[in-house]
Order: sequence, then structure tokens, then C-alpha cells
Amino acid sequence: MSAPNASGWKPGTPVQDHNAMAGSDTVTGNRALMLEEPLIFEIGSTETTGVDLPEPQSDSNRLGGLDRSEKIGLPGLSEPETIRHYTRLSRQNYAIDLGLFPLGSCTMKHNPRLNEKVARMPGFADVHPLQPVDTVRGALEVVNELAHWLIELTGMHGVAMSPKAGAHGELCGILCIRAALEARGDAREVILVPESAHGTNPATAAFAGYRVEDIPANADGRVDLEALKARLGKGGEGDCDVAGVMITNPNTCGLFERDMKAISDAVHEAGGFVYCDGANFNAIVGKVRPGDLGVDAMHINLHKTFSTPHGGGGPGSGPVVLSEALSPYGPLPFTARTKDGVVHLVEEENAAEFEHTKAFGRMTAFHGQMGMFTRALAYILSHGADGLRQVAEDAVLNANYILRSLEDVLHAPFGHSGPCMHEALFGDKGFAGDISTLDLAKALIDEGYHPMTMYFPLVVHGAMLVEPTETESKAALDQFIGALRSVAERAKAGDESLKTAPHYAPRRRLDETLAARKPILAWEEPNPPGGAPSMSEQGGR
Repeated sequence: MSAPNASGWKPGTPVQDHNAMAGSDTVTGNRALMLEEPLIFEIGSTETTGVDLPEPQSDSNRLGGLDRSEKIGLPGLSEPETIRHYTRLSRQNYAIDLGLFPLGSCTMKHNPRLNEKVARMPGFADVHPLQPVDTVRGALEVVNELAHWLIELTGMHGVAMSPKAGAHGELCGILCIRAALEARGDAREVILVPESAHGTNPATAAFAGYRVEDIPANADGRVDLEALKARLGKGGEGDCDVAGVMITNPNTCGLFERDMKAISDAVHEAGGFVYCDGANFNAIVGKVRPGDLGVDAMHINLHKTFSTPHGGGGPGSGPVVLSEALSPYGPLPFTARTKDGVVHLVEEENAAEFEHTKAFGRMTAFHGQMGMFTRALAYILSHGADGLRQVAEDAVLNANYILRSLEDVLHAPFGHSGPCMHEALFGDKGFAGDISTLDLAKALIDEGYHPMTMYFPLVVHGAMLVEPTETESKAALDQFIGALRSVAERAKAGDESLKTAPHYAPRRRLDETLAARKPILAWEEPNPPGGAPSMSEQGGR
């Protein structure tokens, strides 16, 4: 990384106490396009307004005693001042449209602009949940078509479209399992969660009222099948207390669970159900159908696998595909096509002619996130079956390219377990002295990248989880690999400048422990001269 890149900027190794912002002062505090931006409270004056308002024509007060008794405390900015403030702040954000976003397990892929165009079409962007059903038939067709694709891609029997995100979908699946068990009078109390599962899995099971027990991983980073079978057999024949297992596949070590079918068979034989966390579905979409592996319920993060932006201007979307055994218990509402070919929105229980005849209730007031549905369906239809299969293949190829390109300089604890799937996992073994994963991540910011996922999964000390996704070119991967290799070599060599990185960012390293334990979330107007300093004056910004 000592040679100039294509833009001519030559990155160098920071030296102790060096800061790119150092140098001769400017009157504004700005450094060319590196703009210094104060808080919005510090820009304008609370005594002014950004618009001209006419004087009141009457002294009468029609607020019924509800008029404000104190000043609002907001600065009076004009529209240009307000827009410039937030635009300048946005320039300090990192985004997928700026560069590779290596967050492991997050699948931060490029979002095709075609999807955005479709989501903004009339009838989708402006649809209201309280409109008469007859006025939204097209939107219902989209929801139903997407549901069909999700069922086909997963090999499942039904789908609940209303969950708003992954964790919401997890809860939906567990509530379906609870409803199925209660229907047969089976009061089981335990959900098994492997060490390699996502962290939300045990939280969801506990929230649903289950007792959570761990299942260990083997030396290859996968579920210990024999330990699972031993736990299922605990209590004697016909007396199993396990309601189900929540398993992430591919797991958070970036590995495919080779024994998935055997795991499902063992759980089913014991009378339980299998929940699969589908957050990593991007690695196997078009290649493997979870239903064929014995999965009973799995959420799908539309805002990951099918490229709808994280957040997307609102909630995400986490539809849950269900097996034939669980489909009757799926939540309301749902779409269904009747014999006349019309798609209906079913919002009442006991609709015998439809699925979900034993619905456990609702997950949300309305049906789901229309913007996410339209984006996801546009993505699926534009790729087709062969394109979706290539998505998985390219994502896995890119992750393995990163793993094998860096395993000589970064510890790869499961590099021996065969090819990884969608993400490459590294640890901090071999770093000199007290240099940590956090130090490496901060130095990666200086190289122009958002850091990878850190300290997760917990089964690896100082974990670094890197997911390149399928949308990165070899040139982009090579530049990222070069940057990460350079920082890793400095960590192994004991470069103390890592402890004070980042050096080139708009702000130096924060005290993250203090920020977490004593966050200052509100601005306070500074005291007059001679008074005690306010929170913002003490560094609360």
C-alpha cells in the first residue's frame, strides 16, 4: 500500500500523534472539503426564524390554554442552512455507495437502482394500509407473487409476510412452534441454541418464555451432532422437554452445517421443531432449499438477501417460511388467491378455505412493508432462478478469496474446515503486545473502510467477521485485502500508532466505554460566563 492508488492519493503509515487535520489553522476550521460541522443548536439563534411570517391580525387566542409557556429552544434556520447542515453531516457517513462494506453477517450488498425505481411507482409508494382492499389489488398481487417465490426458493409450504425484520421473524416462527405444541397439548419448555447461532436466537426464545440451553460446537466450528442427540434423549423415551432447536445455517463461523438433515431428523424424532435463522440465506439461495433439509420455520431478511436497503426509509422485512406442520398456525393477515383468480387479504380467523386456519394471532397491525416487498420482487424477477443461483456462487467465491488471501497474515481458526460460505472469520491470535481487534478496526478507518464486524461470533477470540457479498469486483476485493493485510502486519509487528488510530478521520478515537456507560444524549445551552460548564462544554458532543 505504499504506491499511489488510482486517485493519486498515497496512503502512509501514521506516526505517533500525527493527525491529518494538523497544520496551519484556517479561519473557518475547515480543511478544504473536510468540513467542520457544529451542532444545529450552535448554528442559528433561537431568537430568529428562517421564514417571514405576517404579524397576527387579531389578539384573540384560539389555543384553549394550550399555547406554549416556554421557548421552543430550536434555532431559526433558513431552508438552505438546514439542508447544508444535514448534507455536510451525511458526507461524514460511510455507505455502500462509497465503497466495500465488509460487515460480516450483515450482507451489505449494492442495491440496484431498478429496485428503487419500482418501489417509487404510484400504487406502491403511496399505498395506505387503511385503503379499501378493492383499491390495492395490484399491491396484493405483488405480495402474493413474492410469497410464491419465497416458498419456491426455500421448498417450504407456506409463508407469513407480516414480520418486519429478522428478530421479528424469529419470534413469529417460535410462536408458530408454541401454537403447534399447545394444539397437541405438549408443554415443552426448552429451546436448544448452538454456539454458532446468531445472538438474537437465544434472546427470542427467552422472550417467548422458553428456557435456553446451549449446544456446543465441534472442532470444525459446526454443531456437535452427538451432543445434540444426547440432549434430546435426556429424560428418557417419550419424555423430551425440547420444543425445538434454533440453528443458523450457514452459521456465524461462515460454515455450512453439513449435518443439517441429520439434526432435523433427530429433533423431529424427539417431537420437536427446527427453526433456521435465514439471515445468511444469501450464501445458499438458488443452491439449497432449507425445506429439503427438514426445516420447519425460517425467516428471510429481505433487506439482506434480496438487496432492499437496510432500513429502507423505515422498517426492514423478515417473512417467515413455514413447513406443512406449522403453516396452519401462521399469523394474520395473509394473502390468498381464490378460485376466481383474485388475491384476497385474509384478516379474520377461522377462514376454513385458506391456510393459517389456526393462526396464533397478529404480529403487527397491518400486513408488512410494501417498499420492501416491491424491491425484493423486482430483485428476484430481474435475476431469475439462474441469476439468484449465481448470486450465491459469487458471494461464496468472494468470501473464500478473502479468506485464502489473508490466512497467512491473520489467524483463520476454521480455515481447515473447508471452504467458507458467505463470510470469512479471523481472530486476533498473533497480534503483538496489547494490540487488539479494536485497534486494527480503527486503523482500517484510516484506509478508507468501515470496519468489519468485531468480536462476533463469541467462539473466536478477537473475532473479525468479513462478508464481501457478491457485488464486489476483484479489483475492489484486492484493494480491501491490501489495506487489511497492511494493518494486520502492523498489528503483528507491534506498531503502537494503532493504539491511537484513526488519525485521518474527522474525529479522533472516542472513549467508547465512557460513551456507552455515560452517554450524553441531549444538548444543553451553555451557561453564561462564570457559570458551571454545561454537558456539551464538557465534551458531550
